[in-house]
Formats: sequence, structure tokens, C-alpha cells
Amino acid sequence: MVRQTPPRELARDPESWPHAELTDPGAAVVQAIARTLANALKTQKRSLRRTATGAGVNRQAIADLLAGRCWPDVATVARLENFLAVPLYPSRSGTHDDH
Repeated sequence: MVRQTPPRELARDPESWPHAELTDPGAAVVQAIARTLANALKTQKRSLRRTATGAGVNRQAIADLLAGRCWPDVATVARLENFLAVPLYPSRSGTHDDH
């Protein structure tokens, strides 16, 4: 089953995460979320610890999401979006952040 494999491992070159070429649509969404989250943390100058505390999300879960080591659940994404005031889930037309 695909969900047993971390999203980054579904990339042709896992080391290029979060800018890897992906064919799996689920992994592509996780990658887009990770890119947008990383950009929001950088822009807002927030640490993982501060974000975890503010969002009520485990710090390691955020680190794993950023690194593509996990499939985040909806509650985690929603809490991060709420705390950061940034939509993380990509729209159907593409991703929020193409960096």
C-alpha cells in the first residue's frame, strides 16, 4: 500500500524533496503542503517549537511533514493552517507556492 511508503520515497529523487518530481497525486499534495508550510515558517520567522505550541501539533509531526517522512492527517493540516493563517492544502489548479 502506498501510504506505508513515506511521500518523499515516492519521488524519482527523494533527496530533492520538497521539489522532487512525483507521479503519485497524494505524495504531490503532501509535497505542496510541505513547501507552503516551509515558506510560511520562513516568512513569519517561526520556529518548529513555537509553531507546534501555537497550533497544538507535535513538533516532530511538523518536522516529519516538512521532510516528507509522513502522511499528515487532516487535523494537523487544519491546525497549522489556522495558527499560521495560511492555506496549506493546494487548490485544484495547482500549488500555493512554486518555490
